Amino acid sequence: MRFTKMQGLGNDYVYVNCFKEHIENPAETARRVSDRHFGIGSDGLIMINPSEKADFEMEMYNADGSRGEMCGNGIRCVAKYVYDYGLTDKTSISIETLGGIKYLDLTVKDGKTELVRVNMGEPELSPKLIPIVPEKADDETVIDAPLLAGGKEYRITGVSMGNPHAVVYVDDVEGLEIETIGPEFENHERFPNRMNTEFVKVLDRSTVRMRVWERGSGETLACGTGACAAAVACILNGLTENTVTVKLTGGELKIEWDREENLVYMTGPAAVVFDGEMDI
Repeated sequence: MRFTKMQGLGNDYVYVNCFKEHIENPAETARRVSDRHFGIGSDGLIMINPSEKADFEMEMYNADGSRGEMCGNGIRCVAKYVYDYGLTDKTSISIETLGGIKYLDLTVKDGKTELVRVNMGEPELSPKLIPIVPEKADDETVIDAPLLAGGKEYRITGVSMGNPHAVVYVDDVEGLEIETIGPEFENHERFPNRMNTEFVKVLDRSTVRMRVWERGSGETLACGTGACAAAVACILNGLTENTVTVKLTGGELKIEWDREENLVYMTGPAAVVFDGEMDI
């Protein structure tokens, strides 16, 4: 299997051009390639497929082999791959995902993609559609709502950006024992499909610091959909303006929520690490 390892702010995946390659068992392949000791080492596997609905399809799997709906850092890398490797000459493309079709604009310099702006679509706030089991059955949103995890009460805001997120505000992001509390959120009984969790500290009206625990992968250096969810949550809670710089462990993303159109835009980099072959 020929592959390309790519990363967006340190959120790294193994990318396979499935116009040329065929993967018989994607879940098992994802587990194998993701192993950082016996495999390639990544947060998961992303297959670039033909699509009948868009220019391309992104089929993604987490490091544990579970299927993921959407990955913001991953989709920027898909955009860079299809342009830089000659699958398209367009700088505005559409990509089909389990979280819907996303529209991307590429900034190109000297024939290579430098930045990608992604129309991430509308944020979903309905508990049934995120999904989150709300405190009260008739709650239409989960905003600044209490949740008991690991014997402590937290306040969460639920947002789906094509995949589920719970945004939690903490006083100390850097000192957070995320490997202890992360699984408590991921597997909480109020999250039927497990949960991606963003632990956020607001620095000012336009900047936040975030660490993320991704279901199926653990802590990652960055999460694009999580950054979008964090920005939406901050805006909903009145903590920031409508354009937010999200500082992740792997770097920064610019997130804009156009309230009139109800669309979230994410801008950030993508990079190739190396190309290779692996016997699967």
